[in-house]
Amino acid sequence: MMPSQKKLPQSHVPSGVWVLGFVSMLMDISSEMIHSLLPLFMVTVLGASTIAVGLVEGLAESLTLVVKVFSGTLSDYLGRRKGLAVFGYALGALTKPLFALASGVGMVLTARLLDRVGKGVRGAPRDALVADIAPPHLRGAAFGLRQSLDTVGAFIGPLVAVGLMLLWANDFRAVFWVAVIPGVMVVALLVFGVREPVRRQSEIRTNPIRRDNLRRLDSAYWWVVGIGSVFTLARFSEAFLVLRAQQGGMLIALVPLIMVAMNLVYAVAAYPFGKLSDTMSHTKLLVLGLIVLIAADVVLAISDHWAIVIVGVILWGLYMGMTQGLLAAMIADVSPADLRGTAYGLFNLACGVALLIASMLAGIVWEQFGASFTFYVGATCAACAITLVVYKESQPSGV
Repeated sequence: MMPSQKKLPQSHVPSGVWVLGFVSMLMDISSEMIHSLLPLFMVTVLGASTIAVGLVEGLAESLTLVVKVFSGTLSDYLGRRKGLAVFGYALGALTKPLFALASGVGMVLTARLLDRVGKGVRGAPRDALVADIAPPHLRGAAFGLRQSLDTVGAFIGPLVAVGLMLLWANDFRAVFWVAVIPGVMVVALLVFGVREPVRRQSEIRTNPIRRDNLRRLDSAYWWVVGIGSVFTLARFSEAFLVLRAQQGGMLIALVPLIMVAMNLVYAVAAYPFGKLSDTMSHTKLLVLGLIVLIAADVVLAISDHWAIVIVGVILWGLYMGMTQGLLAAMIADVSPADLRGTAYGLFNLACGVALLIASMLAGIVWEQFGASFTFYVGATCAACAITLVVYKESQPSGV
């Protein structure tokens, strides 16, 4: 009689995670083709004021934060992630023609709000779906892979938009119509390419926001939420990177390439660091990421020369690649499987609010004390975050 063979753990990221990564990439290409041009379209074609542009963006991002919480909770209650993810991506795809057809700010606002609702609906269920599909020992690699492909789309989209604008003599609407194509591809790929893991019959459907359920999100979970929020306070909006480049005299037409450079580094770094997080202490990797962020802030504070700014932006992208997938994997590790949608929704809400606060404060500091001081403040916040992480690790009950 032959001895029973021990089943080896899976060594490759499941195909479903790859499909979700390509879904994110295609949607980012579609969205960034529009969003990289939208402020200019509103001002030059629709005659909108910069105040109107700010109002549209502010309302849209705020709505995303609120929707993320409820979509994550709903996915836990229903016990199904894919349906909500499909709805969110489909809603985002349906908004793309509205931008091309827009004849006034009102239609742009409607399209932008619907697009952000779609993003809010799909975010938490998609992340929970990644966590459900990937085995625990590959979650870091899985989130890193999805984030890498997502970021590839974030820099391909603006590049395609710039190329088409040059080709078609600044025809905004034609570019917006082209953006519809990858949006439609996203929905088809998600519907036919992802199989959701079957929910066990023993699992009983309950309301995830009941008090007894929320108690199951223990102190380890809230610690990750807290540290993620502190991280975000140290990392204000990337819009300030663009302002720094413009401040240094870079040609306006070339300034968007700053974001392309950051997203390129982000995309390259996310997967290997996500994989590294499966074997390396999360705390050590978080600290290393914050050290890189401090270096980026200091470099950006020293000079606004375009070459120096690019170095700072590259370091910024490296920090993002080191930490964003890691935090998502940490949430999966410390939250119950049936509450992961809620867990991601609350985490996204906390980090989104922190980013809003950080960006508002950065704008005030920039206006009152200058750009260099703003980045030095960011470096100080990152140093405070390192202190918190090291202190927590030194405690007997540390994460």
